[in-house]
Order: sequence, then C-alpha cells, then structure tokens
Amino acid sequence: MPKLSPTMEEGQISRWLKKEGDKVSMGEPLAEIDTDKATMEMQALANGVLLKILINEGQSAPLGQTIAVVGEPNEDIASLLAEAPAAAPPKQEQQKQEEPKDERPAAPPPPPQAKAAAAGSAAQPAAPVANGRQPQAAAADSGRMIVSPLAARMAAEAGIDLRSLQGSGPNGRIIKRDIEEAMSHPKAAPAQPAFPRAVEPGRFQQVAASAYRDEPASEIRKVIAKRLVTSLGPVPHFFLTTEIEMDRAAEMRKGINALDPELKISVNDIVIKVAAAALRQHPEINASFQGNFVRYYEHADVGVAVAIEDGLITPVIRSADQKSLSEIAAEVRELAERARSRKLKPEEYTGASFSISNLGMFGIDEFTAVINPPEGAILAVGAMSAKPVVRDNEIVIRQMMRVTMSCDHRVIDGATGAKFLQTFKKILENPLYLVV
Repeated sequence: MPKLSPTMEEGQISRWLKKEGDKVSMGEPLAEIDTDKATMEMQALANGVLLKILINEGQSAPLGQTIAVVGEPNEDIASLLAEAPAAAPPKQEQQKQEEPKDERPAAPPPPPQAKAAAAGSAAQPAAPVANGRQPQAAAADSGRMIVSPLAARMAAEAGIDLRSLQGSGPNGRIIKRDIEEAMSHPKAAPAQPAFPRAVEPGRFQQVAASAYRDEPASEIRKVIAKRLVTSLGPVPHFFLTTEIEMDRAAEMRKGINALDPELKISVNDIVIKVAAAALRQHPEINASFQGNFVRYYEHADVGVAVAIEDGLITPVIRSADQKSLSEIAAEVRELAERARSRKLKPEEYTGASFSISNLGMFGIDEFTAVINPPEGAILAVGAMSAKPVVRDNEIVIRQMMRVTMSCDHRVIDGATGAKFLQTFKKILENPLYLVV
C-alpha cells in the first residue's frame, strides 16, 4: 500500500483496474485507492503479470502492507505469499463471517424429509423485486447490505425497502442507479389493517427491535473522526460572533455579475476575499500553534469547506490575499468540482492557514465550526437574510449575516480575535475598501 497523501495512514481499495493474470507495465494504473481525502490511482512499479491480489475491493490496508504481487508468468511466489497477510475473503463472504447475531430468532433446520420438498419448491420462480433483479444472496442470508450513503439517503426519502434490491455496484453495492431504477418501477405498498390491534390496559405492546445496516467507514470518514477528536478536546476553543450588514456587498456582487455573467461571483467568494484582506492586516490570526513555537504565515492560504458524499474536504485557495475576486471565484468552482469527484491532489487540500465553512445556502442562520489543526481559526458563515434593524433611530430592512469565528486560545487572544472580526466586518460592509 503506497503513501498517496501526506496524512494517509491506510488506504481502501476502491477498484482493481487489472485482474489476476493480466499483463501490467511500469507506470500503468493498477488500482484506484481511497485515501483520507481523495480517490487516487496506484501505478505498477514493475513490468510483469498481476499474479495475486491479496486485498479485495472495499477492504483497507495500512501503509506498506502487501496488497498484490506482480512478477513473471508462472513465477513461484509461495514464499511471498507465506510472508504476506492471508488473502481476505470477498466482501460478501466476509460479511457473512462477521455478521452479528440477528435480532430475530433463528429458524430450526428442516427435518430430512422436508429437504426434498424444499428442493422441489426451489425450482419455482421467485417473485420479482423493485428493480427487476433478485435480492442479493449475502444480504438475504446475513441481513446486512452494502449501500452507498447517497443511495441510502435516496431510498429513505423515496420509501424504498433496500432489502428488496440487488446492487449493481462492486461486490453487489447498492448505488444511486439502483435507487433510480427502483423509483421508476414502484411496488404497490402492502395493505394495512383498517384498525390497529388493541392492547390490553396496563400492558406494553411488544415491538421488534428496529432493523439496521452496517457499512464500513470510508477512509475520509475515518480521518474526519480521528482529526476532530484531536481538535475540540485538546485545542482550547473560544468563539466570537458578529452580525454584518450585507447590502453593499450584495449590490457589488449583483453589479459585477451584470457586467460579466461568466464570472458568477458568489457571496462566499466575496467572504473569502475579505477574509484574506483582513488576515493581511492581522497576521497574528494567520498563524498556527506548533508545540514549542507559533508559526506565522506570510500569505493567506484560505481553506474552503466543501461537502462531498462521504464527508467534508477543504480545498485551499493559495495566496488568496494576492488574487482578484474573479480569480478566487474561478478557482473555488474548479476545486469544488474536483473535490466532489475525489480528484484533488494532496497539495490542493492540505496546508491552509485559515478556513471558512459556509452553511448559509442551507438556511442556517448561525453555527460554530471546529478548528482543523494546526490552523489557528475557522470562520463559520451563516445565511444572509432580510431583517429589521435600527438605523438612525428608525427601523429599516437590511440584509444581515451572522459569522462566528472559532479561535485556538493558544495562538489567539480574545481581543486579538475581536479586532480581526472588526476589520472583517468593516470591509464586508464597505467592500470599496478592497480597491483602496
């Protein structure tokens, strides 16, 4: 297992691009590996034949562990296989081995005379299922299914029983396409009794435990879990919130996009540019705690949180303080698109000096974000909405937006953080400061 990113400690085989017996050439893509932040290609390190695959699709291995053997045709690799970890069973078989006890009592084995009848009934065609395929054998036997998070969410919203589907993805994984097919061929819902069964007074109705599914955590979810426990606990957070009048910023955005619709400037692009400008004026915020010293960065490398299917990734806008608003907008769109397709390079999502997380597009008015170590601060941006405010002793309607900055108290003091937010608010409320 090669090291494909600076923070990678293990990798998960997403897909083998070659099968056992295939010829491979040095530098040729051999497999797709899910790292902590992206899916990257692993290249063959020698010419030869793929003699043995030791780690199957969907399974993980730590750095340096043997995951496959490439050699000459008919080469004796018995000694290598003896030293390498035992080949893991395919994912469906592994699930059967690891399946916890089912919540329903197991049926007793049929008597010998019933086996012949069962064999005869097995020849009967099975009832069709929602997407026209038979349920996955492993899922039927074990009660567990392999489902992508997006497919699970779509099925829940559409009311589709995942147990009635067979996945078309790797190792029978239920994916988006299977849910879409099931939605295009809906099954009739079973009839419900007109009246619920009465329960005797003073007694509780016995209800079976809720069904559940277990899905292996993706590499990005493992890293998120690992990194966050090293943040909110060990890092002493404090939070500063301010409310900003956004009318002038919104008017500037509208005017720029009217002049050149191709620019597609967003409110978040303006927030990034203003944050970078404020960081230049307050370099003590653009810093990180390094144990025995504090590191101050010369440029504002701003990380922008992007939600992806498996979690969260933070592409970095390098030297945002030296880039124009149009350059920032174009770079954010391009990086976000590649982040969602898991095509970012490690240097494109690591090494930020300050981060921004914006949930305003989801209608969230205010929230606090967790610092991504070793950064010293992160800015949480809420929704921009029309609110009544007092100006010159009169109640008027203004576009208001709340932001909360989470600060690492080992680097940033309360007054230091407050001064930064004052500057950030001043520039955002008067964006002409950007050209002064």
